[in-house]
Amino acid sequence: MAMRIGFGFDIHQLKEGEDFWIGGIKIDHSKGAVGHSDADVLIHAICDAMLGAANLRDIGFHFPDSAEEFRGIDSKVLLRKTAQLIEERGYKLGNIDCTVCLQQPKISPYVDKMRKTLADVLETDEINISIKATTSEKLGFVGREEGVSAYAVVLLEN
Repeated sequence: MAMRIGFGFDIHQLKEGEDFWIGGIKIDHSKGAVGHSDADVLIHAICDAMLGAANLRDIGFHFPDSAEEFRGIDSKVLLRKTAQLIEERGYKLGNIDCTVCLQQPKISPYVDKMRKTLADVLETDEINISIKATTSEKLGFVGREEGVSAYAVVLLEN
């Protein structure tokens, strides 16, 4: 069995009054992420990791922010489309390990729901999805609550 590993990273500015989507769920917070789509930083990092593992370029190549069809789109749709691209290449998801870097709010209470949501979209078991969170100890743009970032590593099996 051939295996491939991919790495993804994404970052979004935080702004008051925006909806805050992470891991496919909406989180109640005074700030939300700014982006062309729903700005789900975690799903975008996962998509990039999956695409990278299959050598299919990146999320911006497949779903450009210059295309009106993707304006405000639910990132779960992008994740499902990414999974289809992977499947067309003959790969299936092994596992995902990801980290969200965010000062506030704490996402620990939402992790199980995120894992279930992502597993449903990807048609895999929740055991295959690990989500962790960290702060930046009040340093940098994350620490100042100006932005959020996410990292993801994906293993694909052929």
